[in-house]
Amino acid sequence: MNTEYSRHLSQLRDRGLVPDTVRAVYVAGSRVRGWGTAGSDLDFYVIVEDRWPVPGSNVAPVALRPDTITIELIRVNREQWYVQYWLDSQVDQVLEKVSWTEFETNESVGALLTSREVDFLERLTYAVAVTGEDWLLQRRQQMQRSALRSILTSRSLHNSHLFLEDAVGQLRSGDVESAVLSARLALGCAIQALLADNGRFTQSTKWSARQLRDTPQDVLSFDEYWELETMRDYSPEHPGRWVEDVLAVCRRISQAVRV
Repeated sequence: MNTEYSRHLSQLRDRGLVPDTVRAVYVAGSRVRGWGTAGSDLDFYVIVEDRWPVPGSNVAPVALRPDTITIELIRVNREQWYVQYWLDSQVDQVLEKVSWTEFETNESVGALLTSREVDFLERLTYAVAVTGEDWLLQRRQQMQRSALRSILTSRSLHNSHLFLEDAVGQLRSGDVESAVLSARLALGCAIQALLADNGRFTQSTKWSARQLRDTPQDVLSFDEYWELETMRDYSPEHPGRWVEDVLAVCRRISQAVRV
């Protein structure tokens, strides 16, 4: 048991929020990474063998069997705790979606993963076990051996290419405003591809800058990225120049990453 969070497990148990069939409890999210603020939630994951329906609990959809997870939102000492309950069998299914077999045989494999499932896998990389350390270690190793990096890199590159094509067509047709918006979307997807290629799987764009700054790579400097992201050199008189600069960076990233 992680001593830093041992009291949290006791508080969950005191509230009747730890089922008898629990396999593991761990914490993840921005606060665990050191990215959170004073108002950030503390995110708990409770892995169970059997469904644990509690009257009045929230549920969220997943593309799995069963197709929902249970969620509890509680306040403890002025903190908000966000507790997700996943079946161990649902975790099996998520990992099957990112298997090398699936990646090599299914061209649409990227579409199988929902954002909630990607978040679940990404958080395994740095989660801290409260109980069930062996379970967490085993699942983390399974994920590291999976095709997740290739799947997310490929998916983000594909989306970037689609927005690139839109931007090019819009520029040629004189729809410069739409080209600017498409280029911004292309850049965001290209950055996600670059990060995924380096094992950074957070899909939320609010963390893109922080992740890129913390990621050792020689494809795109942080200063060059931030200049484009903040549109520092954008000129209303010549918007096409900024679009062309973005397209060039997206193409550079596409040529550099591995799928």
